[in-house]
Amino acid sequence: MVELEEVIEKRVKPIVEKAMHKWLGVTVSEIKADVSDRLKKAPLLEYEISTKIPFKKAKKLFKKIYLSKLLSRFSGNITDVAEAAGLDRRSVHRLIEELDLDPEEFRGALAKTEYVKQEAVKSIIQESAETYKSSLSPSKFKEFYEHAPELSKNIVKELPRKPLTLKQAEKEFEKSYLRKALKQNKGNISKTAKKIGLRFETLHRKLKALNLA
Repeated sequence: MVELEEVIEKRVKPIVEKAMHKWLGVTVSEIKADVSDRLKKAPLLEYEISTKIPFKKAKKLFKKIYLSKLLSRFSGNITDVAEAAGLDRRSVHRLIEELDLDPEEFRGALAKTEYVKQEAVKSIIQESAETYKSSLSPSKFKEFYEHAPELSKNIVKELPRKPLTLKQAEKEFEKSYLRKALKQNKGNISKTAKKIGLRFETLHRKLKALNLA
């Protein structure tokens, strides 16, 4: 996460600022800050967390997406996937079987992975711009919005290539999921627990462990 934050501060923010000067004619600090903050909080980038799915099912889905991402990146090479995930090969094989994945389906899938990342970053840019649409010139907003794919491509080139280990990624997933669920339930832990299918005590313990309570 430290590497990601440093890259965003030193490389990504200047790219966003330059794009705003070019297509908006002004620098909107709120958009730049919003894009940066959302990139920091979305290390998987291609995964949109849904709290409509109960926590345990959402976590299993997250694992499947995480492992699929690594299999795509390393073209199905189990040794490389295991090293990146911080696991041994046996654990990776067990996860692949448990999550019903086929490594052969990911041969030559790197280009698709990059495309998915670019689409995720594009969504962040466009959603951030939408937030401040009312204070921008309609024509300038349209130009900036339409150039989001180009800006996204430039940002993805700068993002760290080293993936999070499974343990790190699981922690980030839990923090993002629970933070989002709490916000949707106005911070009410009891109500949140019922909504996401966890016991109150379990959720409270997780929140404390993740420094969310």
